[in-house]
Amino acid sequence: MKLYYLTGACSLAAGISLLEAGVKFEWVKVDRHSKKTADGLDFNEVNPKGYVPALRLDNGEVLTENVAVLQYIADRNPAAKLAPPAGTMERYRLVEWLAFINSEIHRNFSPLFQDVSEDVKQFARKNLTNRLNYLERAIGNRAFLMGEQFTVADAYLYVVLGWSAHVKVDLGQWPQLKRYVDRVGGRPHVIAAMKSEGLIKS
Repeated sequence: MKLYYLTGACSLAAGISLLEAGVKFEWVKVDRHSKKTADGLDFNEVNPKGYVPALRLDNGEVLTENVAVLQYIADRNPAAKLAPPAGTMERYRLVEWLAFINSEIHRNFSPLFQDVSEDVKQFARKNLTNRLNYLERAIGNRAFLMGEQFTVADAYLYVVLGWSAHVKVDLGQWPQLKRYVDRVGGRPHVIAAMKSEGLIKS
């Protein structure tokens, strides 16, 4: 299995999850500018959508989109409890969180990294503030999004909240979220994933 990633991008959530699941895989870096992969391909041949994550399975198929990729990873090793069993109400709650992170948190961070008008950025910041206000209340004193169990949704949320420092969003405004990020960031597999991408030094 190969995980195609951009350093520090949302694909880091899949890397964290693969390590947490104990699944063997290869990290394959994609150059941000040339779109060439470390294994010599044009990334658009791997994923014609042109963005990460892309997970090449052992049978050659390629799976994309975080909401799908993260659940696929979780289901490779149910014993790791990265997702509740399929068909349970808890599984639908996980999907609810993944969809929220994808469409409301990730989406509103994205314009802050792009060359767009200040009006667009202000609109995104306002939406992001509202969503982080909600998250602050929803997480409260819980260890993780689903309670006491770390899931793939936590891997995804941790990664996108980590972008805050790069776009001048002060997580200190949300003490529960700051505590949450610090807790997740201390997990051994999170640290290992960050080291693999060169985001922290060995």
